[in-house]
Amino acid sequence: MRKRAEQVDQTRQRIVDATVRLHTTVGPANTTITGVAEEAGVTRLTVYRHFPDIESLFAACGQRWVALHPPPDPAAWRKIGGVEARSRHALGELYGWYRACGDDLLPIVRDREAMPASTQHELAETFQAFADALVAGSGVRGHARRRLNATAGLVVSFWTWHSLTTEQGLDTDEAVELAVNLLLCAAQIRTS
Repeated sequence: MRKRAEQVDQTRQRIVDATVRLHTTVGPANTTITGVAEEAGVTRLTVYRHFPDIESLFAACGQRWVALHPPPDPAAWRKIGGVEARSRHALGELYGWYRACGDDLLPIVRDREAMPASTQHELAETFQAFADALVAGSGVRGHARRRLNATAGLVVSFWTWHSLTTEQGLDTDEAVELAVNLLLCAAQIRTS
């Protein structure tokens, strides 16, 4: 009985790992159940036995990928005083994570709209938590706060990092410096 349970777990893990490989190469929009089954060396029926709906497959895939590539913790960023110091530290971590995981993240972020609504929502919450942590306790109010929030959302975006480093040729430190200065400008915080 125990051996059977281990085989079931191993099969499930092969399906999840196959889904991760496909999502991070061809992207979620081009990943099919047939493709997952072929990549995992199982039948489509086996995939459906383990994952009766696409949401459960995406959830398992996302959990596995995050376990292998943990993102920075925005809660830790909130403990750093001052928008400038916090954003410099946070964006250094975030952009370093993007650099390390960018090849995997590109097809995932690109195909975001092809994902189940629950997965899209979870991804949006993650990026919102990054942005919120940058500007927490800034003391900025009114229209300036709206502008600061929008800028925080912009600088934590994978696409902003991708544009600055891949398309514009900046290194990570230069991208961080530019993003921090943009955020400070939006907040109208003077550092000198």
